[in-house]
Amino acid sequence: MTMPKNISTLIWSAVGGAVLCMVIGFTWGGWVTGGTSRTNSASAVRDAVVVALAPICVDRFKRQDDAAGKIAELTKASTWDRGNVVAKSGFATMPGAKDADSDVARACAEMLASPPTPKT
Repeated sequence: MTMPKNISTLIWSAVGGAVLCMVIGFTWGGWVTGGTSRTNSASAVRDAVVVALAPICVDRFKRQDDAAGKIAELTKASTWDRGNVVAKSGFATMPGAKDADSDVARACAEMLASPPTPKT
């Protein structure tokens, strides 16, 4: 087998093709680095925990005495302060935790202040 005379051109073409493949993969192909993947998965886990715990907080909030009055008080609070109102009430503190989870409190306050409308 004989080697081509212009092996340098073949090597640089292969390198250029590899670089082009990486550029296309990372920009349009959806490829991500390991760090980005870990960040995205941690964010997804956090969102799933909030989605799972917020309805528990809503249920606990609605079971208290004078729940309707407390919900009316919550809706009167400013939108950025509603999470703090729920956190201070203690219903966003899950069993075994020392402090209220601020993300759960915000989601709980949002669910309480604007209940879903039934589909017709």
